[in-house]
Amino acid sequence: MKVAIYGQNYANENNQVAFETLLDELKAHEVEIYVEAQFLKLQKEVLHNDWSFGIFTSLDNSYDLLISIGGDGTILRAITYVKDLDINIVGINTGRLGFLATIQTNEIKDALAEILKGDYKISERSLLSVDIDPENKDVKTTNFALNEITISRKNTTSMITVETHLDDEYLTSYWADGLILATPTGSTGYSLSCGGPVISPEASSFVLTPIAPHNLNARPLVITDKTDVKLKVSGRENQFLLSLDSRIITLPNTATVRIKKADFKIKMVELNSESFLDTLRKKMLWGEDRRN
Repeated sequence: MKVAIYGQNYANENNQVAFETLLDELKAHEVEIYVEAQFLKLQKEVLHNDWSFGIFTSLDNSYDLLISIGGDGTILRAITYVKDLDINIVGINTGRLGFLATIQTNEIKDALAEILKGDYKISERSLLSVDIDPENKDVKTTNFALNEITISRKNTTSMITVETHLDDEYLTSYWADGLILATPTGSTGYSLSCGGPVISPEASSFVLTPIAPHNLNARPLVITDKTDVKLKVSGRENQFLLSLDSRIITLPNTATVRIKKADFKIKMVELNSESFLDTLRKKMLWGEDRRN
């Protein structure tokens, strides 16, 4: 098996512990290991002379698995390496909540043994793709997002107006700080913080969630994932922000943003002992009562 390791791009003691543990276990299983170049630079102080692995700056279909060390944000950056390649992804959580990165550092040994035996399931996650008119070079190569695509105001405290069309039919003009279009995966992220619903990963749906709308009757709207969404911004400033997960660019108000379901999916590894409902219950503390 050929395994790639990717991690957060800043030094972190938890990352180093997880990285060292992971290398020990992979070496014991005689796995072919490659580490992302920038992440490796931050880990040199914990390297052992008897560790042997390669370095990668890009991936191809010769890789079987990418292991992400960090939080959910790290996985969102990791998918820019995977793109439409047939590579499974698994996350080791050294961050906080972790809806995607669910394996804790103390679980690496047992989890890795199951994964290398093939004792796991795959959760295929839909993505969003974006096209800008006129074309923008900043989104030509990474024009996709796993969690959400967000439009928001820039350099102003004034709200913006986001004119929204679904399949070329006018929906409404949101007067708000911005608008989120989230996948089921992203429904537990920014959209949830803005009052959006939690959507099961298997659902064929997206959700439009306004950010602090001034028209108070504007509510999150669940739409089919076959919908083509067209957005046009107007406001006091001449520019707005477009974010694809954690990647942010500035666009002029003359730009038209078109969003649809991407033509590929990301394959997330889940242990057989895990489920989305179990993760949701644990992370959201559903059913917890401090009185008990």
